[in-house]
Amino acid sequence: MTTHPSKNGELDGITLVPEPTREYVNPRQFEDYRLFRENLINWMYHLGKNPELAEGYAYHTTRQRSYKLDQFYRWVWEQEDGYTLTITTDHADQYLKHLVYEDTSQVQKVGVQKALKTLFKYYTHEKNKDIDWEPELNFTSSSNTHQIKDFLTPDERRKLKQAVLEHGSIPHYNSLTPDQRETWKQHLAQRFEKPKSEVSKKDWDRANGWKYPSILYTTMDAGLRPIEVGRAKTSWIDLENQLLRIPKEESTKNTENWRVALSDQSCNMLHHWLAERDHYDKYCETDALWLTKYGNPYGSSSLNRFLKRLCETAGIPTEDRSLTWYSITHSVGTQMSRDQGPAAVQQQLRQKSYEMAVRYDQAPVDDRQEAVNNWD
Repeated sequence: MTTHPSKNGELDGITLVPEPTREYVNPRQFEDYRLFRENLINWMYHLGKNPELAEGYAYHTTRQRSYKLDQFYRWVWEQEDGYTLTITTDHADQYLKHLVYEDTSQVQKVGVQKALKTLFKYYTHEKNKDIDWEPELNFTSSSNTHQIKDFLTPDERRKLKQAVLEHGSIPHYNSLTPDQRETWKQHLAQRFEKPKSEVSKKDWDRANGWKYPSILYTTMDAGLRPIEVGRAKTSWIDLENQLLRIPKEESTKNTENWRVALSDQSCNMLHHWLAERDHYDKYCETDALWLTKYGNPYGSSSLNRFLKRLCETAGIPTEDRSLTWYSITHSVGTQMSRDQGPAAVQQQLRQKSYEMAVRYDQAPVDDRQEAVNNWD
């Protein structure tokens, strides 16, 4: 594919600004949109499939998705009463709802959903927008309108909580003989990627630390999405009132200040983790609540790997299932709905429909704290 548009405004046969779209834009907007499309299409073709491996989509896929996204932008402009390149996940969710009533095939709807996911991947990798979109509707190639995602059963939730307390743990330093300590030093040297000679008693404490239990237990209460685990800050934690206080500007939906109920167990985990966290150099100049061992924010890939390891420890089958970190979110919503109803789900999971924002706490936070404390 060429890297510059031809004179007729195409990239190797893909029209940058299709004729129907030109009616929506003035000359300046036309040029702005043309450049955006050129960059997006080039990225899809050369990097879009796997940016880390510099693997792009096939030409046919790139072409089809580019036109589906052009239709999506026109729809957004109609909703917003004018041109904009500022796209949100709410736009995408509402567009999928719009397609439910359109006379289009299921295959076409699936294609639109894939195109939107590609767009948000572009924003994340090229524009540093940090967008992690989970569609409210999930079209499939079957006759169903949307797919019910895999979620964890109450018994599996209990098993995961037990497993995370075992995850990575080793015998206490003082309970080992000198020979046993040498064996465990070798294990810790490999685990923490450091010379055996540099392994100290602090590494024992680190191996039996509270980071992973605090991540899992907090997510088990709050249904934290991967992007929220990555964004979480120490300032969110209100242990005295057993809450996560997520400011509007740091919220995934960016619509409200959220008060999310936490259980006694999660608060205990967080209390221990906050005390431990102060001893690690990588947290000295950041208020990030959790960072990976490489000092990066957590994301879907790292959290899904963590969940997979926990499932193996817990003996939870994963064959023929699509278990991801979002499965925990779905389990929280299911349990909260059963215990407290949909109003509590909206607050606990920070959900907002496109039509109506949640403007006040319809389910008292005390009731939701009672619910999470009663969960196994």
